[in-house]
Amino acid sequence: MNLREYLAEQQKLIDAELDRLAPPESALPETIHRAMRYSLFAGGKRIRPILCMEAARTVSDSPDGVSACACSLELIHTYSLIHDDLPALDNDDYRRGKLTNHKVFGEAMAILAGDALLTLAFQVLAELHAPDDRKARLIAELSTAAGTVGGMIGGQVADLEGEGKPPNAQLLERIHRAKTGALLRASLRMGAIYAGTSDEEYDALSCYGEHAGLAFQIVDDILDVEESSEALGKTAGKDAQQQKITFPAVYGLEASHRMAEEECARAHAALELFGTRAARLHELADLIVRRKS
Repeated sequence: MNLREYLAEQQKLIDAELDRLAPPESALPETIHRAMRYSLFAGGKRIRPILCMEAARTVSDSPDGVSACACSLELIHTYSLIHDDLPALDNDDYRRGKLTNHKVFGEAMAILAGDALLTLAFQVLAELHAPDDRKARLIAELSTAAGTVGGMIGGQVADLEGEGKPPNAQLLERIHRAKTGALLRASLRMGAIYAGTSDEEYDALSCYGEHAGLAFQIVDDILDVEESSEALGKTAGKDAQQQKITFPAVYGLEASHRMAEEECARAHAALELFGTRAARLHELADLIVRRKS
């Protein structure tokens, strides 16, 4: 199975699991469930849950039930996008080529939809069919990655407070290792934990996630400069308009491309321990750097 077929299969599996986990639109109160599902099924790449499932498979041949664990990451990611798009933050009208949640359901319902997806993520982890010690570790991993100290929210705060300030390499790295990198790294760690990882395997997959996560954000910054709104499915050029601290702003486009490739190479090197078992993770690292949206 080639990479495109593999990704399509994994996305179908994740979508089916998300459909099972998210309350149906007919459940009361109906409006909040429509809003949740509107953003959840708006056509995301599902890269975080795919990485989670593949990390689990790299550690164990048959990690049954890992798809629910993986979906908790997508629930967190989708909530963060809904809130990011709000007028008080990035004030975006489009996401994944569709109107943003608050443009369809209003700001109040969009806020609540994000809150509901966040809450559901931890319910999903609490209800996993897994040993209690692993569930506790998974909950701790996700909450730390999504939190304020070195996690996603901390990175978002630094990003917000950095707008309009002179480009600064130290602040740039702090923003992106937290804002994007922490959740992506957690994807690998959570897959490893779910599958019963050894410390050595956990460290190797953490290292892969660290470098793949930074590569992902560098490419995101590059695409905001180089690609159109139609290609991205969201408003291009917003980083420059909002005077955000980005890799192209600090290092320039040519150096940013080179840095993304270097981070990709480091991600590949981190997988040496696994040999051929990590073949898909190698492919996913290359995909992260070579994507166009």
